[in-house]
Amino acid sequence: MAIKKTSRQEILQEAIKLFKIRGYYNTSMANIADACGLIKGSIYHHFKSKDEIGLESLKYIHDYFCEHIFSLAVRSDLSNVQKIKLFVQKTDDYFLHSEGGCLLGNLALEVSHENLAFKEEIKAYFSAWEDALAKIFGAKYTDKEAHELAQEYVALTQGAIMMMNLYGSSENYLKVGEKIISLIE
Repeated sequence: MAIKKTSRQEILQEAIKLFKIRGYYNTSMANIADACGLIKGSIYHHFKSKDEIGLESLKYIHDYFCEHIFSLAVRSDLSNVQKIKLFVQKTDDYFLHSEGGCLLGNLALEVSHENLAFKEEIKAYFSAWEDALAKIFGAKYTDKEAHELAQEYVALTQGAIMMMNLYGSSENYLKVGEKIISLIE
């Protein structure tokens, strides 16, 4: 195999795809190298281990959501209805075009009981998601109600992602977003 120059980000993007589709334990460093068009040893120039790739993959997705979705909750140029609609739309755009579901949801089930660093990153991601939604809901509901709704929405979304991938239909997934928008309108 020819050696090519690949960035850390490209390796993470390929690893994320593999982890989502194959699972963490069923993805080897050789699988990641193949997906990147690299020889296995080349990955070690960027990452010390598969666990490092796994943790950095979780952080990569978390950072993406913080920057592109969760940040909508604090935008002063949008109404709360606009915020929630855009929040749902961007979340839908991500999950409807992302084979394998939610990396953090998948790894929460697969490895968080064995890997404390993964567990803490996954918890931080879901907490950030809930906090962003609670901030939007806080304009209409009490703080307690806003946080309960946020937790419910995240749980419903994760379950709907799983069912969407299992049955190959986005119909029920899309209903979750419609429901949450209706809570603000």
